[in-house]
Amino acid sequence: MSVAKQRLINDLQRGGITDERVLSVMAAIPREIFVSRTFVERAYDNMALPIGFGQTISQPLVVAAMTQALDVGDRMKVLEIGTGSGYQAAILAKLARRVFTIERYKSLSRDAERRLLDLRVHNIVFHVGDGTKGWAPQAPYDRIIVTAAAGEVPQTLIDQLAVGGIMLVPVGPDPVNQTVERIIKTEQGITREELMPVRFVPLVAGALPTYEG
Repeated sequence: MSVAKQRLINDLQRGGITDERVLSVMAAIPREIFVSRTFVERAYDNMALPIGFGQTISQPLVVAAMTQALDVGDRMKVLEIGTGSGYQAAILAKLARRVFTIERYKSLSRDAERRLLDLRVHNIVFHVGDGTKGWAPQAPYDRIIVTAAAGEVPQTLIDQLAVGGIMLVPVGPDPVNQTVERIIKTEQGITREELMPVRFVPLVAGALPTYEG
């Protein structure tokens, strides 16, 4: 393991990441292939980095903390809203049976799929669409993770969560006032728990972009 990667793993442990499966996967995934060449030297810094179209690859501690809180098992089906660079999907794919990931920007989705194929990760299904609508044909999902901030939790995603399932979603009205919520669905309804403050790009609904220049 490189010095930079070991330093990051140490930072994650100091930040409260105790799940050895999560730490092992974070150590195994080469984050440098998910960032632009401009920022490759900062790939193992514990910070978010831009990836284009106003999107970011999330801070590693946030990725690790949300992955730990999601509590993914190896027989589970996971829905990710916001493919971005594919980094979070790559981590989930090492923990779950299958990952379904949705991205608004076709070029981001295409590039992420190429990266994952290069890594020989084959249990991810990519889809370009409106993440607020989820992916009903593949529902229900054991776990759902949203990597953009919603003004309120989309009911459509709650509907696609299996009973006993867990969903993580950042919720907040603006970029400096967001909190990750953990939603657990039971036969009686849902329970909601606030986990940690975060800063994510907004979850956008509606028509997909027709121009990505």
